Amino acid sequence: MPDTSERSVKQVIVIRRDLGMRRGKEVAQGAHASAAWLARRLHRDSAQGNRTHAWYSGWFTEAECLWMKGSFTKVVCQVADEQALRDVAQDAMSNGVLCHMITDAGKTEFHGEPTLTALAVGPDYADVVDMVTSNLKLY
Repeated sequence: MPDTSERSVKQVIVIRRDLGMRRGKEVAQGAHASAAWLARRLHRDSAQGNRTHAWYSGWFTEAECLWMKGSFTKVVCQVADEQALRDVAQDAMSNGVLCHMITDAGKTEFHGEPTLTALAVGPDYADVVDMVTSNLKLY
């Protein structure tokens, strides 16, 4: 494996294409997925009574720190349906890769039904994220 200083970092956003979401809705769901990992880290940090900022408390991996200090590289891919989205999430979890699934509340689309819409894989080193996402079609 290459020296970590030479490894690129990224996050892959995966969007379901079978839902017929408006383009703005897709963008919002992808943004939710991208930010979910940070929100969950900060929530976990404060829930455990840690008053220091999460950036300094050791909650972030080296790859996550590099991503936040760098270009926030994101790649957006697509899957055909809910099962394909779940399969990507399962593959990530099986390989120890951080992922965050987004369930839309259904207030503006989906007739009030909570609906799985998007997934973020990473951020992590690109070669780690690629173990899960390299076979996905770009959006």
